[in-house]
Amino acid sequence: MSETKTDTPKKLFIKTYGCQMNVYDSERMAESLEGYVQTDTAEDADMILLNTCHIREKAAEKVYSELGRMKPLKDLNPNLKIGVTGCVAQAEGAEIMRRQPAVDLVVGPQSYHRLPQMEARVRAGHTALDTDFPEEDKFEHLKGRTKAPRAPAAFLTVQEGCDKFCAFCVVPYTRGAEVSRPAERVLREAEELVERGVREVTLLGQNVNAYHGGMTLAQLIRLLGQLDGLERIRYTTSHPNDMDDDLIAAHADTPKLMPYLHLPVQSGSDRILKRMNRSHTAESYLRLIERIREVRPDIMMSGDFIVGFPEETEADFQATMDLVEEVGYGYAYSFKYSTRPGTPAATRPQVDPAEADERLQRLQALITRQQRAIQESMVGRDLSVLVEKAGRNSGQMLGKSEYLHSVHIDDATAQIGDVVRVRITRAMTNSLTAVEI
Repeated sequence: MSETKTDTPKKLFIKTYGCQMNVYDSERMAESLEGYVQTDTAEDADMILLNTCHIREKAAEKVYSELGRMKPLKDLNPNLKIGVTGCVAQAEGAEIMRRQPAVDLVVGPQSYHRLPQMEARVRAGHTALDTDFPEEDKFEHLKGRTKAPRAPAAFLTVQEGCDKFCAFCVVPYTRGAEVSRPAERVLREAEELVERGVREVTLLGQNVNAYHGGMTLAQLIRLLGQLDGLERIRYTTSHPNDMDDDLIAAHADTPKLMPYLHLPVQSGSDRILKRMNRSHTAESYLRLIERIREVRPDIMMSGDFIVGFPEETEADFQATMDLVEEVGYGYAYSFKYSTRPGTPAATRPQVDPAEADERLQRLQALITRQQRAIQESMVGRDLSVLVEKAGRNSGQMLGKSEYLHSVHIDDATAQIGDVVRVRITRAMTNSLTAVEI
């Protein structure tokens, strides 16, 4: 039965899991649903969307558990609509509705431009399912971004999908093949963001440095660097095999490109890299880092590591430790391997979980030492900070340095959106403290 139409805005609650691309997707989904305002609490909502991620262990089961916690809200409010979006939606499809009948809507990450039509269908008393990989460009079918002011830093998706088929990864199956947005549309959206107060954009892609939207990523970055009002550019996540000479050169010749690079390697063992289907070696990765540092000596490196990948020996793990020692990371994300159904690595002999745990602890201890040493080295240095919000203490503001460190500015006169020079006075576990200069 159809619901009575009302001019009162309905309330939308979105819970976002996983990567920065999901954060971007959640923003676009909220913008596409006319007649809704966002709420911070599920209890107030007329529609709940869970924007899911399939990267972590038992991702689907965690979504089902969350849906179980949401079901009582629907018992109290039969008009509440519940949807599942993102990569778990793509992987599970109709199974989500079968296991949890409270779900009204399931849409994959390549079809969310159809969300308004799906929402109308569920409001009319039906269910809606769309996990296609449509031929049309979803970004072109999304309505233009709103003109409301927003935070000074924003994500901007430029590329989706991956053709690499790493043995541990579900992205090619849930996000599809590599697709790049045309450069003119990216530039148009960047201009819209700047008009709304954005000073920094992070270009997003599952394999962002494979961007080919009529130009290379380096060419796109240089064009964005000419945009008045845009002060900072970042990009993530990259694959070592697609880090070409021109993109390396952009780190030297584009002042707005920040000196921070996330470049996952996953393992320091060539044997394990081959089993992962990573198609690069530890040596080629290290030489790549050398070339990047030649043009930008102060660049901050970040990486990803998987510990306990199937068949990993202690010698393989030690090769990873050696690589980390040689690179010296300012940040790194490290995880114990967990199986992803349908991926080649899922059927291989697994490393003993206790041994994998112990290796992960050793790796994280090394990464933490490197991170703390780099943060301590910032004390006394003058850095540039984009002010993003008020700090916890009176008169304090919080922002990000060019190296992506969180910086607390004491006795600040700067306002949100300002880029200010500061002197670092103290290094803490996960942030820095500074004064304006």
